[in-house]
Amino acid sequence: MASLLLLSSCNEEASTAKPLPQLSGIYPHLAYYNQEGECGTGAVVPWADRLWVITYGPHLPNGSSDQLYEITPDLEQIVRKESIGGTPANRMIHPESQQLFIGPYAIDQQGQVRTIPYQQMPGRHTGNALHLEQPEDKIYYGTMEEGFYEVDVHSLEVKELYEDANGLKGDQYSTLLPGAHGKGLYSGQGVLVYSNNGEPSEEALKQFDIPSGVLAEWNGKDWKTVRRAQFVEVTGPGGIYGNENPETDPIWATGWDHKSVLLGTRDADTGWSFYRLPKASHSYDGAHGWNTEWPRIRDVGTKDQPDYLMTMHGMFWRFPKTFTAGNSAGVRPRSAYLKVIGDFARWKSQLVFGCDDSAKKEFLNKRKVKGGIEGPGQSNSNLWFTDFDTPDQLGPNTAAGAVWLDEPVAANITSEPFLFAGWPKRSCWLHNAGNEATTFTFETDADGTGQWQPLISHTLKPGENTRVTFDRNQSGEWIRVKADRATMVTAHFYYADEEERSTQAATMFEGLATTDQSKVLGGLLYGLGDNRKSLGVAATNFSGTQADDYRYYELNEKLELQPKEDPKTLDFITGQFAIPQNVVTVEESSVLVVDDSGRRWRFPLGDPRFSELTNAGVLRIAREVATERDLLNLHGTFYELPAENADGFAKVRPVASHPFRIHDYASYRGLLVMTGIDPAAGKGNEHVIVSDDEQAAVWAGAIDDLWKLGKPTGQGGPWKNTAVQADEPSDPYLIGFYDRRSLELSHQSAEPVTFTIEVEPIGHGPWMEYQQVTVPPGEAYTHPFPADFQARWIRFVADQNTSVTAFLEYK
Repeated sequence: MASLLLLSSCNEEASTAKPLPQLSGIYPHLAYYNQEGECGTGAVVPWADRLWVITYGPHLPNGSSDQLYEITPDLEQIVRKESIGGTPANRMIHPESQQLFIGPYAIDQQGQVRTIPYQQMPGRHTGNALHLEQPEDKIYYGTMEEGFYEVDVHSLEVKELYEDANGLKGDQYSTLLPGAHGKGLYSGQGVLVYSNNGEPSEEALKQFDIPSGVLAEWNGKDWKTVRRAQFVEVTGPGGIYGNENPETDPIWATGWDHKSVLLGTRDADTGWSFYRLPKASHSYDGAHGWNTEWPRIRDVGTKDQPDYLMTMHGMFWRFPKTFTAGNSAGVRPRSAYLKVIGDFARWKSQLVFGCDDSAKKEFLNKRKVKGGIEGPGQSNSNLWFTDFDTPDQLGPNTAAGAVWLDEPVAANITSEPFLFAGWPKRSCWLHNAGNEATTFTFETDADGTGQWQPLISHTLKPGENTRVTFDRNQSGEWIRVKADRATMVTAHFYYADEEERSTQAATMFEGLATTDQSKVLGGLLYGLGDNRKSLGVAATNFSGTQADDYRYYELNEKLELQPKEDPKTLDFITGQFAIPQNVVTVEESSVLVVDDSGRRWRFPLGDPRFSELTNAGVLRIAREVATERDLLNLHGTFYELPAENADGFAKVRPVASHPFRIHDYASYRGLLVMTGIDPAAGKGNEHVIVSDDEQAAVWAGAIDDLWKLGKPTGQGGPWKNTAVQADEPSDPYLIGFYDRRSLELSHQSAEPVTFTIEVEPIGHGPWMEYQQVTVPPGEAYTHPFPADFQARWIRFVADQNTSVTAFLEYK
């Protein structure tokens, strides 16, 4: 909802109060900019009756144009004069000295700020931890390039323990530990635990499934590698205060590999234990580690009612304060999200998320389907305020992950536990790629106490696969698998929630023009640079697919859309941000996309009118509106599209389908802004902003409002009266994440044709046989997919040359 607040301007001196708006919990005046290739939110901490926020640039170990911000209870944004920038994401409240350490700053209870210069403590500060021997007087700082320091909390004297690899020299990598791109730091049980989530190699810039990252610990003398994988958060029940009982409280770590999310706990008596969770999104993958920002586990409850919220791979999770290896019950999925979140906190009866919204550089996230489009002229991000129940109310929590992925396993050795509780629809794709028949036994831990019981067994011949389904009565916190002999195996779990959305868009989208409208207000969008901090809009009137002359407008922080005389900027936008032509192929049966690696993918069709609009080049197809991933708008469906280095189209996730002819969309001050407006239909809708002359209009809200457009739907297939060759598979066609799915398969041969229907549940795993059906001449095979069926892609193979139609409908 929008509202008006009386707020002061964003400086340390009082100024004339002005009414400033908010949309979907985003206050445009609270946006922050820098002069770097990225402006992410490193930390968000309530302290001294204020909300403190730091931003970061991409690789700036010795300072930058980033700032320390102080947000007052009435939402005045104060830029602190002590700011020295950098790439910080550390935060810790030191209980004994009653100070907040955030970035290179120490803030007392009165809000007085002291700064530790980067000359004394260089590096990209990524974490703080209580000192192992003198926690009352000292804390640790850790950097992304494995610099480690002791800091006296009283004097701020710095003692270097290990030199930051950058030093004062610039962009360097450390050789102290495996991996690169440090993330988490925490202490307890006599050790300092550190994580990183990347790999310093050219191979890591392109491949997502190579060994990468590390979880390591230090006993005060020596470093030890705990596990080679991409780890991020390291924390415990004490959160940013440090554990209250450091000798006995657990330490938690989150991470991932190319198979699934990893969750570790270090218990004082038993050491490290690891569990696996499914991924909702693959946009966080990438062996370089750049696509994640800072996933967190944080208490957003009260002192009397703790409530731990975890962010990991595009899912909000409920996390139990009591989580240990002997009491592992209670991890639950909440809902999926699209924002890129760097930190979050409870503040003033709301949740506040610090996001990474709009990076000028866009890093490795380039692809042909976007054309030559540039990033914004200046990096910027914002805070996002929500209700406490918002993490339960966004996207469906459909998620998937493997314990084994086309890999050798030994006989009678169990997999790591995989989360089993929290979804009504559960299945596992099991594939025996070995040379012998093998029996696979699933076991469950009913209550998280480590007591395992057999659940079900399946015997598979060499090369055989099956879809194991679990009914709602088969309960348990965790599940694991073992094989009775050594073999090659894939065991990939796929979980889905009930789809509760309808196909109708929420009223907040009223004013977006529909495909049956000819007269539409369009506009190309560009976030301006050079500290102009406005959104440039090259507005135009459409009549059908014909646009008239462009006119220049700017959207400011007050959400006023005003005409401007600026021919140079207008020419720049219409030239550099024109919608690219012919980057996808709309066919009678589906939309064909050929990605940058030459891989072919087919997508469902929406309203037939999208075909003409797409072919005419009047609909934006793809654009980055959250850092290092794209929003794809293809034939009436929005998709989350990972960067190519995170496997791109293979891991696409449908968000919502819609009937709107959206001309362009972009990120601005944390908002998602869209054009293609019918101003008359949008009257009274706070999300529709129209210029006073009524010649320009935009829609604005949060990217996660898109879930409210309606559930994904579509129809089509890889073949429509297509001449096919025997034993040659069709192109992959998207089937994952949809609700009510059905298939009709027919051919034009005079003889029966046998079809093998194959699915690919993973995106980079083996194709598996779903069904083999023989279709008589003149007949059609119809198949409603079971409600608990999930896979990512589907394809078809005929046993003879023929002409085939494979039609799928998703309702």
